[in-house]
Amino acid sequence: MHLCQKSIKIEFVQCMNLCHFCFPTLIAYAIADGEIQRFHWMKTQLGFDKFLPLAIFNDATNGYLLDDCCLFGTEVIVLKNSGKGECMSLFKDPANHSYTWKIEKISAIKDEYLYSPEFTIGDQKWKLLLYPNGNNTSKGKSMSLFLELSDYQNLPKQRKVYAEYKLRMKNQVDGTWSERGRGNRWFCTSSTNWGFPDFTALSDLNDASKGFLMNDVVVVEAQITGGGSRILY
Repeated sequence: MHLCQKSIKIEFVQCMNLCHFCFPTLIAYAIADGEIQRFHWMKTQLGFDKFLPLAIFNDATNGYLLDDCCLFGTEVIVLKNSGKGECMSLFKDPANHSYTWKIEKISAIKDEYLYSPEFTIGDQKWKLLLYPNGNNTSKGKSMSLFLELSDYQNLPKQRKVYAEYKLRMKNQVDGTWSERGRGNRWFCTSSTNWGFPDFTALSDLNDASKGFLMNDVVVVEAQITGGGSRILY
């Protein structure tokens, strides 16, 4: 019995902690007729649309089909990863892309900073980090607000999370929102939060005509309009 005329070699390379971007344990390369094609999380199948003409396959003299049975073969070689690679996924305008945080009795807060409850946008968990009286050079001058990756402790060192975000404050008099800053940053274990030390000047916060502070309540919002993840292996 004969094997098919085309030969396929698949080379597997060990992959580290690739989560949902690549196969969880393996990356594969298909080599067919001298052409190298790479499997990855967006291309999980490779092969031939016209592997063998049916006329040739059904011709008994060629030996491919015998007693209504056929045999296919592949060569598999396991290799060590000798290079570096990168997997990336991106998203735009995710569902439920905003989170609103209502901070009550703000004048009674004695801590230097406080965190919002955890929220999820774009398959990532986030928190807002607020310094009511500012941090570092903004202390005593401005309220500081930052977007923080909530579960960064569990993030592999090879992985980074990207976010395009806006941080806003609500005018509680007329219901409008004032965008106080926007950014696009990579979050990782060494850079867990990004934001604005001068989010809102304390003079503006205490100006009743601005509507930012009402009945000792401040309302802020985070919007994440796009983002993604990247991992090196």
